[in-house]
Amino acid sequence: MKRRAFLGACASIAGAAVLSACRTTPGKTAMALDATRFAALRRFAETPFGRIAYVEMGTGPAALFLHGLPLNGFHWRGSLALLSSHRRCIAPDFMGLGYTEVSEKQDLSPQAQTDMLVAFLDGLSIPAVDLVANDSGGTIAQLLATQHPQRVRTMLLTNCDVHENCPPMQMRNSINAARAGTYDKKMQRHLDDRVYARSEKGIIGSAYMNPMQVTDEALEYYFKPLVASSLRRSQLNGYLVALDPNPLLAIEPALRRLSAPTRMVWGTADPLFPTSWAAWLDKILPESRGIRLVEGGKLFWPEEMPGLVAEEAQALWGVQA
Repeated sequence: MKRRAFLGACASIAGAAVLSACRTTPGKTAMALDATRFAALRRFAETPFGRIAYVEMGTGPAALFLHGLPLNGFHWRGSLALLSSHRRCIAPDFMGLGYTEVSEKQDLSPQAQTDMLVAFLDGLSIPAVDLVANDSGGTIAQLLATQHPQRVRTMLLTNCDVHENCPPMQMRNSINAARAGTYDKKMQRHLDDRVYARSEKGIIGSAYMNPMQVTDEALEYYFKPLVASSLRRSQLNGYLVALDPNPLLAIEPALRRLSAPTRMVWGTADPLFPTSWAAWLDKILPESRGIRLVEGGKLFWPEEMPGLVAEEAQALWGVQA
């Protein structure tokens, strides 16, 4: 279906059936781990793709938390702390982002990231996971779930790429800058100018509901590794370039057959990923567990509301709080 026609058709779905059922209090907002404590938990897994940085908390069945651009596993720190009594919670850093170390020749595409996760899980002797994903991590979650369905028990998707909206149109200028080898300069500006970073023109200001609550420590934990060397700058640009072409169109038939129970929890104030795309997933996934809207939630709301993520994950997993 063409995007314009689809968005128009879905307006009533998102506005009526979804909105009326999903207006709820978003839960706890506390973030349990600061950057220093989180960094102390960081480990590295040796894989054929490189050294994959990750943080692990808890024991039991594994849950895999997938971040987006330009963040890393630190995004999920609050959720890991809240859910570690129920799952072996693991938050890796994708290749080209965070603290993961790969060679300059490494493919950084969503498909390569998916293949890396399979090798990563094999290395940790993990047969299957509950997926929790945000932003471009949602692309990789969908690829993993459709290509390796036996390895995915459940999937909790927050604002992320879906079907034709991958990557979003609004990302075109950033991708073009990355092709020109200059997107890394924007990350450097976020480090040099914290006012800009928290303004509406900056990533922090545009993607968080409360940008002033994103500390300098957190900002540095996200952006410093991206510009730490010429290689890392190049890989950041490469990550963006590799988001195009869209890998999700080809998996629509597999999504329609997916047996993993899937829940969408979607911020309503995110221009990149409108709620209509959550409605699209709800319509085509045979084991959809519906949608919960987060009123006023922007792209990175899961970092600000780990209690809501934990509440939804526990319900999807069938465990008691």
